[in-house]
Amino acid sequence: MNSKAIITSALPYANGEIHLGHVASTYLPADVTTRFLRQKGVEAYYICASDDFGTPILIQSEKEGKTPEEYVEYWNKRDFEDFAAFNIKFDFFYKTSSLENRQFVQDVFKKLEQAGHIYENEIIQLYCNTDKKFLPDRYVIGTCPYCKANDQYSDLCEKCGRVPEEIENPHCSICGQTPVKEKTKHYFFKLKNFSDKLSQYLESNQNLQKDVKKYVQNWIKEGLTDWDITRDISWGVPIPVDGEKEKVFYGWFDNHLAYISSTIKFLNDNGKDGKKFWNDADIYHFIGKDIVYHHFLFLPAMRLGINEEYKLPDYIPTRGHLTLESKKISKSRNWYIGLKDFLKIFPSDYLRFYLVSINPYSQDDLNFNWDEFATKINSELIGNLGNLVNRALGFTVKSFNGIVPDPEKFDDMDKESEKMIHELASQLSVLMEENHLDRALKKILQFSAHFNQYFQHKEPWNNGAGTNSCVFLAVNAVRSLAIAIYPFLPESSQKIWAQLGLDGNVSTEMFDEISSITLKHGHKLGQVSPLFEKVEESVIEEQKSKLGGTS
Repeated sequence: MNSKAIITSALPYANGEIHLGHVASTYLPADVTTRFLRQKGVEAYYICASDDFGTPILIQSEKEGKTPEEYVEYWNKRDFEDFAAFNIKFDFFYKTSSLENRQFVQDVFKKLEQAGHIYENEIIQLYCNTDKKFLPDRYVIGTCPYCKANDQYSDLCEKCGRVPEEIENPHCSICGQTPVKEKTKHYFFKLKNFSDKLSQYLESNQNLQKDVKKYVQNWIKEGLTDWDITRDISWGVPIPVDGEKEKVFYGWFDNHLAYISSTIKFLNDNGKDGKKFWNDADIYHFIGKDIVYHHFLFLPAMRLGINEEYKLPDYIPTRGHLTLESKKISKSRNWYIGLKDFLKIFPSDYLRFYLVSINPYSQDDLNFNWDEFATKINSELIGNLGNLVNRALGFTVKSFNGIVPDPEKFDDMDKESEKMIHELASQLSVLMEENHLDRALKKILQFSAHFNQYFQHKEPWNNGAGTNSCVFLAVNAVRSLAIAIYPFLPESSQKIWAQLGLDGNVSTEMFDEISSITLKHGHKLGQVSPLFEKVEESVIEEQKSKLGGTS
């Protein structure tokens, strides 16, 4: 494992509140991974930024009578606050409209141009006579030329994940009229020139998911298309060419460059050589499956185009979309759950637990189901993990005045339980390093289930032979759990740590400490109380009734 790591997530558009679909595939897995890497002694930094440019933001700011700057400033602050409430802990949360990113994007463009990877070409652009403007990207809705899905934006088909060369049956997303075609000049990036190098990168990087690599390689074999990197709008990073005024860079040209520019700023501001650190570190880009094309093709090609001045990603963990009660999330139909609203009702650890547990390391879509959420919290989090903590520590307080007893000689069952503690760290580490976060959480639940059964079988309340050993091992198993669940449930892990009577913050404990038995005879526990509260059926029914109604 590398001693340094940079972790990023796909940048949230600064045009609306964060909902559960946003956090499931990208921000939560990235946060869990960052916390784990730090437990392993890695100098890891989680960097993100709001994606401030692009047509959707211009459209929405116009509708609200605000300048784009005012509009994105509000959502940058609001999104950061929502993430923080969910314990998504960024080391730095910046913005693509920052001076640093603007300058970096323009610098990269100049280097690509000097290297011969940029050319100018006259194209036919859709123009709306009603709204008197060119219609790039989100201003145009039509039929995908590849999979024939209707109502797709011209810059991305959400159904097949491809970027259409030319949308079919186009109409203006503002007024609904059919646009006309007008000539305009745009700058293009020679993406097709990088086909061989992209194939080599995909082939040589063993950390990328095989299924994702396979269909990206098929896209390359089918033939890549040069990439139109400019737009005829006013809001974006200006083109550093004399005479270009009403033309800016396409949002997908500048936004992933903010991964680098934001990281460099943060590291340089903290006394490190940002560029050197980036190139020495493992680079993680956490994304959802809808932006594979951009991250597996555009992003590496641009870095290749500037001679890998900044290294290509080592990991691009890609996950599926979240549906809600088996339907596609839609804010316009009020079929969504805002993160802020959710956290008014339930602790953040409840949602973190549920989303990780249902989210495999794959592109399979996952489904948020209110009834399943309640069942998982009540039976697994409370009935299994919470139950072990409460019964092991509660019994120690009740029967031993909160003092860890001196164990007797271990019998076979004791030895089996001791072995489980000793093996847990290595078992979890393998799963976490391979990004199987759901499997790691399942392994933790198996561990706590074992100790619940062990406690039940030993019947320490009868005060028979082996009682001291049972309590001794069960309390140490709770300590192991506190460290093991920290990346997933940071608030709950700290509560357990305090109930164990341990000082400081559990986050400073090294991962391998999971398998140490360090609470010795005579250790005094802290104040013990139940960790969680049951999710009531009436509360779930109330939440279900809000879906699809008037917001």
